Amino acid sequence: MLLEKRITIAVDGYSSCGKSTLAKALANSLGYVFIDSGAMYRGVTLYCIRQQLIQNSKPQVDLIEKELDKIHLSFKFNEATASSELFLNDENVEKLIRLPDVAANVSKIATIKTVRDKLVEAQRLIGRNGGIVMDGRDIGSVVFPAAELKLFITAVPEIRAQRRKKELEEIGVIITLDEVIANLMERDLIDSTRKESPLIQVEDAIVIDTSELTREEQLQKAIQLVKASTCKSSE
Repeated sequence: MLLEKRITIAVDGYSSCGKSTLAKALANSLGYVFIDSGAMYRGVTLYCIRQQLIQNSKPQVDLIEKELDKIHLSFKFNEATASSELFLNDENVEKLIRLPDVAANVSKIATIKTVRDKLVEAQRLIGRNGGIVMDGRDIGSVVFPAAELKLFITAVPEIRAQRRKKELEEIGVIITLDEVIANLMERDLIDSTRKESPLIQVEDAIVIDTSELTREEQLQKAIQLVKASTCKSSE
């Protein structure tokens, strides 16, 4: 589905609410570029883990800041999977950034102001011409506060945990549901209370609760919101 006016769509929400899945499907339907901003923070986190810049679960902020110029992130489209994949210094790390050790540390890395400044600048550059769907924690509030459409995705905690557990099992990671819930709750707390760009639902965001919706129902609802927003912005 191609629309005449190409807008910017910001998709925010908590972990494992289905926001990336919805954002990717929406971008494909619209012929837009999909950007997973969370993958970028995961890429930085993976780099920090490899360089031993996280000690006893605490990021070594001073050392990380000195390394930022050595971290180069890019997205490349994989025709086989019909999706964009993250490259860290020219290495495809799309699967590696989904592993539990990265998930356990990414929210801590995302609290570092210099990291956020670097990635927000990169995200704004990618989306400067519109025609994008970007998902994350602060897209509608910080990265693109003037986005024509802002969505806030939510789901009940139990369903979020079940979805995350299934995702991990699909890549060969065996983990208990209690461990998944604990990780999600910790990330929620860090993301919503951090000083730099906390996760919030901005006033003009439209909430989509995915708890009881199929992927197709989520997509159709989002498409209708895009059509309405596109018509409004063209007036």
